[in-house]
Amino acid sequence: MKPENKNFFQKVYEVARQIPYGRVTSYGAIANYLGAARSARMVGWAMNGVNSANAKNETLDVPAHRVVNRKGLLTGKHHFDGTNLMQQLLESEGIVVVENQIQNLETYFWDPIKELE
Repeated sequence: MKPENKNFFQKVYEVARQIPYGRVTSYGAIANYLGAARSARMVGWAMNGVNSANAKNETLDVPAHRVVNRKGLLTGKHHFDGTNLMQQLLESEGIVVVENQIQNLETYFWDPIKELE
């Protein structure tokens, strides 16, 4: 990983740590907040590293399960241990998930630009 990517990843983790319990945000919303609107995939890469077997201590408290795609799909679910762990974590916070998609996304959506500015 290049040093500039590591700094970006650390910024992603800082934003993700701010997502409140029972709320979700998207890869794109985090990228937009960081001033890198076209970097949603890089945010996804950062989230993938949180749940990998090689996860670092800096990612232990990052709630990656609260980051989904712009349509509310659990696109990162295969990076979690267990068959439906991402969904189970979200449901334990009161979020309704049907067929790997958050229902009523607008109800649960947390926009870092609106909430952290």
